[in-house]
Amino acid sequence: MATNADVVVIGAGPAGLCFAKSLADSGLHIIIIERQSEHSLSSPAFDGREIALTHHSAALMRELGIWSHISPDAISPLKDARVFNGSSLFSMDIGHSDTQKTELGYLISNHLIRKAAYDAVNSASAISLRTDVEVTNIKTDVSSSRITLNNGEIIQAKLLIGADSRFSETRRAMGIAADMHDFGKTMMVCVMEHPISHEHTAWEWFDYGQTLALLPMNGLRSSVVITLAPDEMNPLMKMDEEDFNREVSARFNHRLGAMRLVSTKHAYPLVTVYPKRLIGQRFALIGDAAVGMHPVTAHGFNFGLKGVATLSSEIKAAIAAGKDFASYPLLLRYEQKHRRDTRPLFLATHAIAKIYSSNSPPARLFRAGALRLGNRIAPFKRAVAGFLADAR
Repeated sequence: MATNADVVVIGAGPAGLCFAKSLADSGLHIIIIERQSEHSLSSPAFDGREIALTHHSAALMRELGIWSHISPDAISPLKDARVFNGSSLFSMDIGHSDTQKTELGYLISNHLIRKAAYDAVNSASAISLRTDVEVTNIKTDVSSSRITLNNGEIIQAKLLIGADSRFSETRRAMGIAADMHDFGKTMMVCVMEHPISHEHTAWEWFDYGQTLALLPMNGLRSSVVITLAPDEMNPLMKMDEEDFNREVSARFNHRLGAMRLVSTKHAYPLVTVYPKRLIGQRFALIGDAAVGMHPVTAHGFNFGLKGVATLSSEIKAAIAAGKDFASYPLLLRYEQKHRRDTRPLFLATHAIAKIYSSNSPPARLFRAGALRLGNRIAPFKRAVAGFLADAR
C-alpha cells in the first residue's frame, strides 16, 4: 500500500530543504527523502565551504524563516571584491560603493545554512522526513509520481522534485541528460587565520598554475580556496599543519602575513553541470541538480534559491486558482524562467574559468589586458557590482 503525499523532494541539502519550507504554508503535504541519517542533518559537520549570499538570497532566507536560525556572529559581510591575475599586484576592484548597499552580500558556512534549513523544516508540520533510505525506483505519468524506497515503502505523489546534487541520480533515473564539464582540477577549502586584515574583501586570484580565492570571515580569518591539478593537490592535502601553513602563506605571497590553519581541509572535484532539461512529467530539478555552477562567482546557492522561489511561486499561484500545481505547462514556465536566470551567467563563467586557467602566452596577455580595461570602465564595474549584490 502506498503512502500518499502532494510533493516528494529527493535530497535534503539546502536547496531541497528550502523548497520544502517554501511550501510549508501552502496546504500541501511534503515528504523529503534523504539517504543520510537524521543526525547528519540536524548536526551537519563542517565541510569547508563558505557560501556567498546576495541580498536577494538573504531576503528569501528571511521569508522562509531560515535566516533567524543563524547566529549573527556567523554572518560575515562581504563588502568588496578584488580580482588578480598572475603575480601582478594590480587588481580589478569591485566595491559596494558601486551599489546602494553597505556590502555586496554575506558569507555563511554551508553547514550552518544546512542546519538552519533543517531546523526550520523540522518545525513545519506539513513536512515529513524519511532519512537513512534510498530510492530504488521512480515512475511518473500524466497524473502522478511513484517512488519506491529500499525499505519497501512506496510513496505516491503529485509532484517529484530532484534536489540530490549536481551528480543527481534522480536526474539520470528520469532519463535527463546533462552537459557535464570536468575541469580536471581539485578544489581544496579550509579556514586560515592571518595577522593582516582582509577588510572584508574577497579575492579571486588567477595565478599561473593555480587559482586562489579568499572569502573574508569575521575577525582575522578567511576561507581559503586553492585549485590545482589532482597530482599537485594530493601532497598539499597530506601535509602536516606546520608545512601546510608555510605552503599556503607562500602561495598567497605572504600578502596577509603568516597564515595558520584553524579547520579541517576538504577537497572537491571541479565539475560543472547543466542539464538538457529541467523538468519531466510530474517532475522538476532544483538546486545543483538543475544548475551545477563553477565556484568562481560563488553563485551556486543563489541560483538554487532563485529556482526555489520561481517554482514555489508558480505552485502557490496554481493552488490559489484551483488549478493543477504540477501540470506540464506550469513546470515548463519554471524551466523557461530558470534557464533565463541562469544560462547566461553559466556560459560566461565557464568561458572566464577556461580563459583564466590557461597559461598560454596569448591567454596571459588577454587576461592582463581584460582586467585593466574592466577596471577603467565604470559602468561595467557598477554592473558587475550590482549583479553580485543582486539587491532588489
